[in-house]
Order: sequence, then structure tokens, then C-alpha cells
Amino acid sequence: MPELLARHPRAVGLGAIAASAAWVVLLLKGEHQWEVAATGALALALGWLLRRPALARPLATAFTAHEGVMGAAAIVAALAVAFVFLDDHFNLLMLASVLLTATVCIGLNVQTGDAGVVNFAGASLYGAGAYAAAMVVQSGLPHILAFPFAALVAGAMGAVLVLPLCRARGHYAAVVTIAFAMLFKGFLEVNDALGGPQGLQVRGIDIFGWRPNRPFEMLGYDVSQYAVYLVAALALLAASLVLAQRLERSWAGLTLDMVRADETAAACFGIRPAVWKAIAFVFGSVLAGLSGALYAFMAGFIAPSNFTLEDSLILISIVLLGGLGNHWGTLVACLVVVLVPEKLQVLQEYRFLIFSALVVLVLLFRPQGLIPRGARLSAGAAR
Repeated sequence: MPELLARHPRAVGLGAIAASAAWVVLLLKGEHQWEVAATGALALALGWLLRRPALARPLATAFTAHEGVMGAAAIVAALAVAFVFLDDHFNLLMLASVLLTATVCIGLNVQTGDAGVVNFAGASLYGAGAYAAAMVVQSGLPHILAFPFAALVAGAMGAVLVLPLCRARGHYAAVVTIAFAMLFKGFLEVNDALGGPQGLQVRGIDIFGWRPNRPFEMLGYDVSQYAVYLVAALALLAASLVLAQRLERSWAGLTLDMVRADETAAACFGIRPAVWKAIAFVFGSVLAGLSGALYAFMAGFIAPSNFTLEDSLILISIVLLGGLGNHWGTLVACLVVVLVPEKLQVLQEYRFLIFSALVVLVLLFRPQGLIPRGARLSAGAAR
């Protein structure tokens, strides 16, 4: 049996994706707490099973040697799950939120996993994109401009934030990002032009007269308005994943690895660590800004309480749980961290305690995360 699995890694990868999609459907369809708890137990069992060498090795091969096929299968699986809940507003909103969170975490993984810059202000950059999109709507400009403007604002904030980070090391750099997150929330709360602590309403998106803000009918099916945002979030996530992986496997990614591993040695070879840290940080900030703009239109309302330091800590916990530098692991961790507490109401009041315990356990017993980062592949080797 192990030899058969080793000869067909693509089938193992496709089976894992199909099992993940089925697990998400079961979790979202669970109406009682015991059903959700049973689904969580099933996830633990699947995770233990996939860690067995007979499955872990072909699975790792599938996501490296057949990455294009696995990516296409993941997109098809996501669309299939969305089709199951085609007219279910709440579940589609949750799925879209998972995809947007995963995009932000991919940017954080580039910053932390590739460049070694710890960022505890991910939610602040996410909020910067959301508020930038809201300002475009309020000013009467075409809504299509909200996305490049959100990317520009978040990227500029990331460029400003990375300046002190390049002069700090270790926990001092972490303190800088924590202080920035607290300052950003305070700025939103005292600024009446941005709605103050009460928040800001964002009108639904309107692109050249197209307004996907109400339920509609397609091919005889009733479709929730959140289905459009889910498809847009899926497209953004797919593009972000491709860009992040291409960056990692390029000479630029190798340079970022050198900066993360030893800045002094990298500088001795003529590499400027500050420049490469800034590139990685701005890249992740732009992804967060674009995700924030789409979130603002999807939610229709934003407030400072949506972008707190606690939210940033959750984003960091997702990156650590999925594995530093492993973007596929980030997607798996997003599903667990975002969906399970939302469905298991008893966890709501204790979710920060649980996330903290998870991070401690991961750092102690599995510092490489749920899915360890594989050996570096160049772009040519990946093909």
C-alpha cells in the first residue's frame, strides 16, 4: 500500500483536497454543538492520518511536483463548496472571510517566514485598506479606484512602518509593530472624519453600473450577493498565492532567505538587508490593503473594533500554526482558526486563550507548524 501511494502522489493530493472540502461542508452544515465538535475531532483524525509517512511523503510530492494541478483542484473544490451554500448568506460570508484572511496571512508569511520581519500590525494594514476604500466611496470617485488606492495606502503605511523595523532587532522590532497597531486603532477612534469609535458605513460596490449587492437568480438558482464577493476573494487569494510562491522560488526569494538567516553575512556579500526587508514588507502590506478594500465592500460597515491588536495576534497565530514559509499550511490553519470558533459558540469567550495555548504547543512540540516548509525549490526545479 505505501508503495502504491508513493507511485501516485497526485491522487493523494487530490484526495486530501477533496477530504478538506467535504470537511468544510460538514462543519458549516452542523447545526448542533455536538455535530461541530465531532467535525473538529474528525479534523484531528485526518491531520494525524496525513502525518503518517505513507501519506505525508506523497502529499508533499503532490504539492511540489504537481503544484499547478493541486492549485486548480483547490479552486474547483472551493467553488464546489460555495455551490453547496449558493443561497446561504451567512455561510458564504464566512467562507469569503476565510479567503480574505488567508490572503492577509500569505502577506504576513512573506514578511515573517521569508524576510524574518515579525509583524504584529497585520490587522492595522488590513484596516488601512478598508478605510481607504471607504474614503473613495464617500468622495464620489468610481468604486473601481478603491482597490488601487487601498493598495497604495497600505503599501505606503508598510513602507513607513518598516523604517524603524530596519533599525531594530528581535523583540524590539515586535514592540514597534505592537505600538503601531495601538496607535492606528487610537487614530481611528479620535478621527471623526473616519466615523470615530462608532465606525463607518460603506455603500455597496458599484462598478460601471454593476451592483452585486442584492441576491439574484442565475440559471434557475437563487444566489446570495456574497457569492460574488467569495469569487472575487478566491481570485485575489489565488493571485496572491502564485505571486508569493514565484517570489519565494526566485533569486529574490533566495536573497530574502539570506537576510532572514543572517543579516550580517548577507551584508558581507553586498546584500542590503534593509532594502529587502522593505520589499517583503510592502508586498505583504499591499496584499492586506487589497483584502481590506474587498472586506469593506462585502461587510458594508467597518469600525476600529474590527482591526485591533487582538486580531493581529490571531493572524500571527495562523501563520505560526500553518508553518512559517509554507503558504499551503496557512490555508489549512485559516480554515481551522476562523471557521471552528465561529461554529462552536462555546469557544467564543475562550478563543484567545485557546489560540495562545495552540501557539505555545506548536512552538514547543512542532515549531515547523502543521505543514513543515519543504526544501527550497528554484523556479526551474518546480517546473
